Amino acid sequence: MDADFLLIRRMKQGEEAAFDAFVRKYYRDILNYCAYRCPDKGYAEDLTQETFVRFLGKLPEYRNQGKTKNYLYTIAGNLCKDYWKKIREMPLEGGELEERLESGEHPAESLVDKFTIEWALRQLPDEQREVIVLYYFQELKLREIAKILKVGLPLVKYRMRQAKIRLEKLLRKEEDYGSAGTTIGI
Repeated sequence: MDADFLLIRRMKQGEEAAFDAFVRKYYRDILNYCAYRCPDKGYAEDLTQETFVRFLGKLPEYRNQGKTKNYLYTIAGNLCKDYWKKIREMPLEGGELEERLESGEHPAESLVDKFTIEWALRQLPDEQREVIVLYYFQELKLREIAKILKVGLPLVKYRMRQAKIRLEKLLRKEEDYGSAGTTIGI
């Protein structure tokens, strides 16, 4: 039997240790996914927690079909989309970049590289950005991505190809303007 099936069965029976094991098993992956989709670390943590809250809230109706991790990615993806909708509706607040630079969390060069990549990813349409994040940052296979997004494999491949072309142009353009000279292996 599938380990997730047994773990979820124990969770449905109210076994607290099973809940802890489940969250520990998937928390890091879901947090990383949310962090790549949401530049605010604190909000990414909130989205991760909300992912588990929603999953556990629907646990009685949950049927173990496919990978549980993919279902968690779907929930997290929807929460991240909602986050971006809210952000687009809010007026921009200044000072975030300055705060990050002043905090000294990362060396300046890697911080600029990170911002350049985040900037380039934000320039992509949502569908392309999601495929790139799931493939490169979450290291999912194209078939898994197709299942998560509920689209066909050819469409995932098409989005990946279009995203790579667009990212290459954006990063080359940014490099030409004298920025960090960042390239990513795509």
